[in-house]
Amino acid sequence: MSRILSCPTCARAHPAPDGAYDPHYCSIACFQAGEQSVTGSEPPSCHDSVTMTCPVCSRAFDNSGRKTYCSDGCKAAAYRRRRDSSRPAVVVPAPRPRRPVTVYECDSCGARALGEQRCESCGLFMRRVGIGGCCPACDAPVAVTDLLGEEVSP
Repeated sequence: MSRILSCPTCARAHPAPDGAYDPHYCSIACFQAGEQSVTGSEPPSCHDSVTMTCPVCSRAFDNSGRKTYCSDGCKAAAYRRRRDSSRPAVVVPAPRPRRPVTVYECDSCGARALGEQRCESCGLFMRRVGIGGCCPACDAPVAVTDLLGEEVSP
């Protein structure tokens, strides 16, 4: 046995289905129209904000979809700013090996060498003294720490 209900929007009579759910409206269109009359306006879309500010000219505009700029001109201006940045590109110098400028000293015989890790006379590995070069007067390997008397970091 079905009951007859009256739609609150259009006042049309419609049968109510059996079960716990009693629909008050005769159709989805009447339901939406009835909800609009209660709330007063259409609810905003959950994916689009109502207004958005253009990051180039700071004007407010109606957003639709994934739109970020208010016009094609602002979009092009933003692209040109990104492309033509006035900052020069940072150039990182290529790494240079330190071994050719490192002074090594043999613990057993006391011989020094520049850039060679193995002692020529003993055949043993030498310990690192520090960064240096050849002395201009005697052409012997001299470390910077020998000249300054303090530790220098590379």
